[in-house]
Amino acid sequence: MKRLFLAFVLVCLAAVAGAKDAAPLADDPVAEKRLIALSEELRCLVCQNQNIADSHAELAQDLRREIRGMIQAGKSDKEIIDFMVARYGDFVLYRPPVKATTLVLWAGPLLLMLVGLVALVRYLGQRNRRVTDDAPLTADEARRAEALLNETRNP
Repeated sequence: MKRLFLAFVLVCLAAVAGAKDAAPLADDPVAEKRLIALSEELRCLVCQNQNIADSHAELAQDLRREIRGMIQAGKSDKEIIDFMVARYGDFVLYRPPVKATTLVLWAGPLLLMLVGLVALVRYLGQRNRRVTDDAPLTADEARRAEALLNETRNP
């Protein structure tokens, strides 16, 4: 038992000894803040529900490296965003601009909700009309209904 514990301790010490300090993200903290801000505005094309700042996909890592290089080259935020949109389309933006090609993204949920409300109102109106428009039972239908009820009461 002591040997097993000793082996465990040695493995843990070896793992700690082999660990390296985290490398600084960038030499320039201002550039790194710009990178983070830009990365939060761009969608990961692999994950699609994450921005590239949060994604661990290889493409997201490549895009972050590319953005870092463009920042170091002196490009403005607008130039970097324009480059990404030119390369990957409006889908790369978390907040795509309102234009003809993205109108469905902006108006789609509202249109679906309105269609659902119209369908619900029509259904409820038809259901109410069916209930109130039912004619009273004829004498024959009343007798049959009474007979069925009597059968279930007196088995």
